[in-house]
Amino acid sequence: MEHGVDETIKIGVSACLLGQPVRYDGGHKHDRYITDILGRYFTFVPVCPEVECGLSIPREAMRLVGDPAAPRLVTVRSGVDLTDQMNSWAENRVAELEKEDLCGFIFKSKSPSSGMERVKVYDRNGVPRSTGVGLFARTFMERLPLLPVEEEGRLNDLLLRENFIESVFVFRRWRTARAEATPAALVAFHTGHKLLLRSHSEQHYRELGRLAAQAGNSEPTELFTSYQEALLAALKLKPTVKKHCNVLLHMMGYFKKVLSGDEKQELLEVIDRFRSFHVPLIVPLTLFNHYIRKYREPYLQRQVYLNPHPIELKLRNHA
Repeated sequence: MEHGVDETIKIGVSACLLGQPVRYDGGHKHDRYITDILGRYFTFVPVCPEVECGLSIPREAMRLVGDPAAPRLVTVRSGVDLTDQMNSWAENRVAELEKEDLCGFIFKSKSPSSGMERVKVYDRNGVPRSTGVGLFARTFMERLPLLPVEEEGRLNDLLLRENFIESVFVFRRWRTARAEATPAALVAFHTGHKLLLRSHSEQHYRELGRLAAQAGNSEPTELFTSYQEALLAALKLKPTVKKHCNVLLHMMGYFKKVLSGDEKQELLEVIDRFRSFHVPLIVPLTLFNHYIRKYREPYLQRQVYLNPHPIELKLRNHA
């Protein structure tokens, strides 16, 4: 099944990660993976909270202080409180971003405005604890809780990287199905994503199956909303080797009448090598794709799980 890379996939990104000189010292934090690799498939919507809320370049550095659950944004030397200015801008900016049809957001880690987790918050004695969330990031995630989000630093973790990018592509396909808003579109989306959902969560897979079975018999808006909430909750549960192996063994069942004994044994051996971390996921999937093409297995031909994102991203090449 095609992953729809010909369609526009817009994601928000902290502007400094794109090489824009918007940081407090007039510099940037250009991330080449984002611009040079992801930039081939995504259209970026840059956001710099500090500059967009009216602060200059360069400017005094800022930090979060006080209660980690509701910190204040204060300049380091002069102690100017910019919390209300930032929060007011963030509310308006997120409302604008809601209209952009974003499929995800990549935040700048550790930023007092854009860090999505473990941002330093200083207590009254000036002692920092990495327990905060940047003010803009907090507003964004509270207003758009279902949207896939990640930080550039966490994208260095190959599993987190794969899960985020996979979620972005799934979200884009889901948005297309929801725009059509017909029972047939919901059923087609669910059918094509069954194995991918199972690789994330059997429980959510079954729940989503029950919702899809109601297509045509339930009020469409409510049904699509319920499905979306369960879908994106499932995507937050990351696949594991065990989950992938369960899916791979399930896929073998579709070939039990056509594969020879030696071919079945080879598949089992390759799956076991993957289970033992001796080969990456791409190895058993390549063998499965060979048999799917050879025997033209119709159900598996439709499964996004086999090709959830462009192969050029090499997201399944790590053991």
